[in-house]
Amino acid sequence: MMVFVALYAAIYGAFGVASPFWPRFFEERGLSPQEIGALLGLGTLVRLISGPIVGRLADAAGELRAALALCMMFAAASATSLLLAGAFWTLLLIHLMQAAALAPITSIADALAIGAARRNSFEYGRIRGTGSAVFVVGTLTAGALLGGADISIIVWMHTALLAVGAATVLWLSRPDVQPVRQIGSPTVLIGGLRELWSIATFRSLMIVAALVYGSHAVHDAFAVIRWHNAGIGPAATSVLWSEAVIAEVIVFFVIGPALIDRLGTNGAAALAAAAGVVRWCVAGTTTSVVALAIVQPLHGLTFALLHLVCMRLIGMVAPPRLAATGQALYAFGAGLATATLMLVSGPFYAAYGGAAFLPMALLCALAVPLAWSGLRSPGSKAVTP
Repeated sequence: MMVFVALYAAIYGAFGVASPFWPRFFEERGLSPQEIGALLGLGTLVRLISGPIVGRLADAAGELRAALALCMMFAAASATSLLLAGAFWTLLLIHLMQAAALAPITSIADALAIGAARRNSFEYGRIRGTGSAVFVVGTLTAGALLGGADISIIVWMHTALLAVGAATVLWLSRPDVQPVRQIGSPTVLIGGLRELWSIATFRSLMIVAALVYGSHAVHDAFAVIRWHNAGIGPAATSVLWSEAVIAEVIVFFVIGPALIDRLGTNGAAALAAAAGVVRWCVAGTTTSVVALAIVQPLHGLTFALLHLVCMRLIGMVAPPRLAATGQALYAFGAGLATATLMLVSGPFYAAYGGAAFLPMALLCALAVPLAWSGLRSPGSKAVTP
């Protein structure tokens, strides 16, 4: 388990020190706001494409560890190359290569972690919770260092942590998965996706995840703007945002596994979706700091609890030879829904302001019955809340 703790600390530490600051890095490289938007938007598109493809190839080759290490090393090398680039098109090309390498990292790591957790009887939530906690520490550390250092320091920190993560992979046990022949064959690649989609629980999981995770789009894009316009200052904003992250870590470490054991996977998923209904209704109807402070910790349910449910179910229903493919498809569905809803949320927020949160509550409401009926653990009986 400790090897996975180190791996997740390196992965999410690398994300934490750099992710919030990439726009500033590109701005200091001379890019205009329009160019930064195009670069980041195209990077998101590449991630959506790269994740499922690399995950499927890793499964087909039976080399999840090698794929993870190679992706991390290539992402580290690409990040370093950004320091040498100046022109927009060069920065764009390197950023897209880095995005393609970064996309499969969490999916493959989750596939390895879930498999090891089932074999060795340890709790995945503690590993993932470590990642969330280190992400926050990384962001705070980078922010403090940037007060008196060049922006390039985030690239070196990001690169170093990815390199440490790649080295950590050497200590992971090898999954007992046999490679298939002709791994580049379209039949092999598409067949794995089709097989997963034919599993009813997996289909329900992807739909519920898309609805609930996608419902965060308005919050992620416009919550801080709405709070600022309502007179909520930076200090209070930081506290509100930190509440959500702290709740996420607590659910990963302590509350989440206990809730799933008590309510079952379907009950816990329905609770996560119901929490989204409450959270977005409050966010859309008031800017009271007290009210927001009460509902912000629900992020621990709307994200962390649902993620734990999905990890447990993917480990149960996805064949081991499709572990990384299942994780990649799960991430693809949630990412596509979030990106699509974020595009829609701009015009909607401009027209309706805080009322734009209410359709997000509706998405979560739609997810409640589907979660209850479709996400029961295989072989389980009816669950009593």
